[in-house]
Amino acid sequence: MDVPGSAYPEEKSGAGTRRIMMRCRITYRKTAPLRYTGNLDIQKIWERYLRRAGLPVAYSQGFHPQPRIQQACPLPLGFLSQAELADIYLDDDTLRPDDITRSLQVMPYPGIEIAAVEEVDLTEATLAGRVTATEYLAEWIDPIDADQLASRVFALLNTPQLLRSRRDRDYDLRPLIEALDVLPADSAHNTGLCMQLSARQGATGRPEEVVAALGYAPFDVRYMRTRIYFTD
Repeated sequence: MDVPGSAYPEEKSGAGTRRIMMRCRITYRKTAPLRYTGNLDIQKIWERYLRRAGLPVAYSQGFHPQPRIQQACPLPLGFLSQAELADIYLDDDTLRPDDITRSLQVMPYPGIEIAAVEEVDLTEATLAGRVTATEYLAEWIDPIDADQLASRVFALLNTPQLLRSRRDRDYDLRPLIEALDVLPADSAHNTGLCMQLSARQGATGRPEEVVAALGYAPFDVRYMRTRIYFTD
């Protein structure tokens, strides 16, 4: 796994400097088959997926070379996503995004749906170093009163401080909540809550903690990440 903060545009070795030819950004959906697959295993799945697709992934140097695959932001276990991002470094400058998309779609991997592939400048900062916020949709498994949820959301947003505990450390949840929006139930979905939460280094909001702060059981909700926000 790559170390956040380095874009790896080139590397030096005994044979001289080897240029990495291409960096591509893959937007993908994480679906039900991978709901309970953790981030380290997702990294390994991408390694297998790219190898099976025949794509020439670049490797790090050293005694234990690793495929250069950079995920934007860890996704909590049990969450699905409509907007995961991964940067892949390839040793072939003749490939184009359409070529990569076709290679990945020939043999799709269960639980990964490719939404888009684009080429990215090699000198651009890493995804992980640019994340500022994430957006989630929390949908209740059983019906709840949307008006009651809206009332609780209003009260929470007007609370100056929300002291919580995480890993035996106290913290204030309130400044980590950037926006909350109640989504009433319809014919296809139960009541939901759209949340935009801070995702900066040392200041990351977790949607299940917001649900708990609203007075609901976090395990009564399904979570879907819908967007990742970045600095320019």
